[in-house]
Amino acid sequence: MDSSGVSFVMCVFIACSMLVEVVGGKSNVHVIYLGGRQRTDGTEKELHRKLLTSVLGSNEKADEAIVYSYKWGFSGFAAKITEAQAQRLSELPEVIKVLPNTVHRMQTTRSWDFLGVPYLHAPSSSLNQSNLGDGVIIGILDTGIWPESRSFNDELLRPVPTRWRGSCDRGSESGSSNLCDKKIIGSRWYINGLLAEFGPPSNTSEFFSPRDAVGHGTRTASTAAGSVVSNVTFEGVGTGNAHGGATLA
Repeated sequence: MDSSGVSFVMCVFIACSMLVEVVGGKSNVHVIYLGGRQRTDGTEKELHRKLLTSVLGSNEKADEAIVYSYKWGFSGFAAKITEAQAQRLSELPEVIKVLPNTVHRMQTTRSWDFLGVPYLHAPSSSLNQSNLGDGVIIGILDTGIWPESRSFNDELLRPVPTRWRGSCDRGSESGSSNLCDKKIIGSRWYINGLLAEFGPPSNTSEFFSPRDAVGHGTRTASTAAGSVVSNVTFEGVGTGNAHGGATLA
């Protein structure tokens, strides 16, 4: 993390000394997990609707309750339902597990130094031996990203890999500069779960875009793939070089 911003992008999930603490009570939003993708004819969402309708009693109620339908990495859906309805869904033979939505308080600790990975300029460094992640695309699902952070400087990077098929969504920031470059090559944002759980946020510092209002996503992204930033300090403490695990990713 650098000093220009309390340090989203799509790859491999990298857990870099991140600690989350569960807060809050029971939730009305539940995720219904059905296992691997079950249909390839584009009717996966209809399957989810049918299961929800069988518990709620009508297609209209099912359409009102469903928040997200998942059909790529796995089959399942998120819906706003009661505990009793969640229990009934969990008893259906198609359903593997029903998970209540959980709110986490985000905390972080030291990263690469804590893990014992040598600084990237060391000749025998495992980071150097892996070409510093050159050509690798890392995907992170988190609170967003702050693209102006020096950790996302793209000066030393090659052009975006031609295999990349993602997109860069600016959300409500239509008047702002593009969030993406050769370092941050894609950005998406998803807020329906939050709106279904709590309604519109009252905090005016929240962004209806991939921009990070919390700082955790920026920190996680820079820990995974941050460029080298020299002479970094946190309020005068711990001056040194900040870098990610794959600086050229």
